[in-house]
Amino acid sequence: MARVAVIGAGTMGHALALVFALGGHRVRLTDSNPATLAKAQGLMETALATLVQGGEAPADWTSGHLAQAVTRHESLEEAVDGAELIVEAIIEVPEAKRALYERLDACAPPDAILASNTSHLDVFPLIPKARQRRAMIAHWYTPPYLVDLVDMIPGPDCEPATFEQVFGMLKDMGKQPLGLKKFVPGYVANRIQAAIGLEVQHLLDEGVATAPEIDAAIIHGLALRLPILGFYAKADFTGLALMQAVMANRSYTAPEPRGSSPALDRLVAEGRTGVLAGAGYYGWPGDAAALFEARDRRLIALKQAMRQIGTMAGLERSE
Repeated sequence: MARVAVIGAGTMGHALALVFALGGHRVRLTDSNPATLAKAQGLMETALATLVQGGEAPADWTSGHLAQAVTRHESLEEAVDGAELIVEAIIEVPEAKRALYERLDACAPPDAILASNTSHLDVFPLIPKARQRRAMIAHWYTPPYLVDLVDMIPGPDCEPATFEQVFGMLKDMGKQPLGLKKFVPGYVANRIQAAIGLEVQHLLDEGVATAPEIDAAIIHGLALRLPILGFYAKADFTGLALMQAVMANRSYTAPEPRGSSPALDRLVAEGRTGVLAGAGYYGWPGDAAALFEARDRRLIALKQAMRQIGTMAGLERSE
């Protein structure tokens, strides 16, 4: 059992606190916004209830159990007191992160490990020199209590043993850490997702297909094979000679990044910003919390089915 401090109680922070608590660790959660911190308990309880109901968390985990495993603290100094691992999950603004790391340098235990959940920022230049030997990125995906992938990148001066310690901790928690050789914005999954996003926005803006039609192509075409095979195992089944010929024939030209999408801009201007707003590309009437719960139930069912089905693409760490 490790003493974990999670800094930031927003969309990712409160969920990460739940993940580490379910992993058997004692967690202290804090946020600079008291309102955000106040909401965290209810959000964790809702997610926990869904996990228990779906068989993805122990049946004896009640809200009382959660309140003991995760405590909330308005003071940063109190939250990190005695912490062995500090998970940074605050806003993706360099100066905000730099200011936080300077405060942590002054109040956190000298041997505490710093793990940033940053999605795209190279945070290592923002971290004080004295903390570099125990600094790394551990980037999670939402919702982290169901999505097991964690991108891990050691800082340039991070001690290998420290990196392996956290890597092993996450493996023991049932997660799938992916150790990358170097930092690259977006890591692997987000970069692939960005390429898909560029293409689907192009198809929508050019009137090739509607949003539901594009989603149908993904769900009933791409998504059926990807969970089982990934990309490269799927290529092996298709045949690499065909893949080579397709590349040589240049049968596909990627759209140029335009920095915006007329369809997306129009939705945002109309206030259709997603589930929390009640509408986005689709209409989402009803309670947002119920919609998130419905998503989580389906993800749980899919995870459980995938455990039984298995995959044909393995992940091995290459030294």
